[in-house]
Amino acid sequence: MDFLVAAGEVTQWGSPPPSPLPAPQGGSTVTARTRTLPGGYAGSTTTLLGERQAEMSEHPQDVHLAGVPLERNRHVCAFFYTPEEEYTVMLPFIKEGIDQADKAFHIVDPARRTELLRQLEQTGIDADALQQSGQLEVHPWADAHLRGGRFDQDTWLAFVDETMASHKVQGFPRTRIWSNQEWALADLPGVQDIVEYECRWNSYIQAKYDNPTVCVFDVNKHSGDVMMGMLRTHPKVIIGGILHENPYYVPPDEFLRELRQRH
Repeated sequence: MDFLVAAGEVTQWGSPPPSPLPAPQGGSTVTARTRTLPGGYAGSTTTLLGERQAEMSEHPQDVHLAGVPLERNRHVCAFFYTPEEEYTVMLPFIKEGIDQADKAFHIVDPARRTELLRQLEQTGIDADALQQSGQLEVHPWADAHLRGGRFDQDTWLAFVDETMASHKVQGFPRTRIWSNQEWALADLPGVQDIVEYECRWNSYIQAKYDNPTVCVFDVNKHSGDVMMGMLRTHPKVIIGGILHENPYYVPPDEFLRELRQRH
């Protein structure tokens, strides 16, 4: 079942969604629009150099995602059918950031952590060395959104605020965030607040730091209700491996008023 078609049936979110994202046919995967980025996608192992980090902090370079520039309002929801589609889009984004001395901050399904590190290594990133240097962090859900066995959006937003500020103090020009959002499927208190949380992220975190933040969703697992909520709370969206300006995005103050009126 096409998730965007299903989401269009959930009338509480207002306007219907953009054109449906077709499921891959015949085992094929969706290929992202990509081009050669500064430093290349493959190559020698990347390590953090202090002098280069300071230089990059003074002159931040452009950010690319899915092969195109990612400019203002860099809070993105990305819909993928398979991990392969996800890696096609996300690995060049992280590799570019490592080459630019950005911080890489991953929140992953613990069952996929080993595979993620392997994928990073195949991209030319020395994951062990970069974790030791502090340029790369990879956190399971239990150390992130689900700390304490529940999702408390106020506590988590405060923690992220402190964390992003600490990255600035450490000298990183920016932090690139890649977060797998299937933590919201856990049978734990608070996970139902994901839509409100994504909206509040825009005001509390994105407006303050504007770090490139990609919230990744497995289309096969999330409900149409949640998918429509993500379209309403992210200024940009990746569908079919292509980055779009999101015409269904609603500014946070307006969306929070809508949520409160509904409840």
